[in-house]
Amino acid sequence: MGILLNILLLLVGFVLLVKGADVFVDGAVGISRKLKIPAVVVGLTIVAFGTSAPEASVSIVAAINGSNGIAVGNVLGSNMFNLLVVTGLSAIFMALPVSKDILRRDYPFMLLITAVMLGMFLFVTPNDLSRADGVILLILFAVFIAYTVIGALRSRSQTAEEGEIPKLWKSLLFSALGIAAIILGGDLVVDNASAVAIAWGMDEILVGLTIVACGTSLPELVTSVVASRKGENDIAVGNVVGSNIFNILLVLGASASIRPIKVGGEVIIDTVILIAVSVIFAIPMYKNKRLGKCAGTVMVLTYAVYLAYIIMRNYLAI
Repeated sequence: MGILLNILLLLVGFVLLVKGADVFVDGAVGISRKLKIPAVVVGLTIVAFGTSAPEASVSIVAAINGSNGIAVGNVLGSNMFNLLVVTGLSAIFMALPVSKDILRRDYPFMLLITAVMLGMFLFVTPNDLSRADGVILLILFAVFIAYTVIGALRSRSQTAEEGEIPKLWKSLLFSALGIAAIILGGDLVVDNASAVAIAWGMDEILVGLTIVACGTSLPELVTSVVASRKGENDIAVGNVVGSNIFNILLVLGASASIRPIKVGGEVIIDTVILIAVSVIFAIPMYKNKRLGKCAGTVMVLTYAVYLAYIIMRNYLAI
């Protein structure tokens, strides 16, 4: 009965995370429209944070509770899921043209900070991600946000907003309810995922890389697939790249700042795999300026192979 209750509460936590993020983004967009903040800035900052809020909530709560295995596993697992499954499924539904800005600026930056993270694991503080490393990642996050906002303001559209603008009190209420649901959902996911992991003989890293990572990436998945089907290709690809940047700089940075994270050999291997697949699937993007259905299918199959690998790795190590 105990394990069934844990699974039920885990599902409730995922629902709260996803719905909370959805409500939070709606409220934030309403506030921006009411206060006449450019929509492009909202998309690059508030909406990107909204889809990454589940990862942030889960990892930060895990760090506070001392479950840093889930914190780092969640970041790596979510980034792998975003890159291979979210982008892959979006490309399968409709071929994805990739904008020049993403190819020239955002994707290379995502690769750079992933390499920086690996460097911290290997050389700066071997087998440990210290509070100083966390602060450095947060500083890089602040620089990234400032650069993004300044660039967006310079190129913003002067077109007036259309449609009904929601009342400010309603948008504030939605934002508050969304944040509350995200925090509560994150707490439920961490507590019950840990309980399920112990019952099934799984370690925290595996739970973070699989169950938690996939669950917290649902907002990115829904957003990108829907955007792809509507032809909003920049949102579909930009959402994945932006979310992966947020996960490393904000989520992992905040988690390490709260409590240093011990890094084992498996985490380093997973980081190397993440960099490798990021480089491999950048080839069709830069060559064709798009991702087609064939590339999308290969990406999803690659994730299936990776998932099988980490599950086998866990059980063979027992």
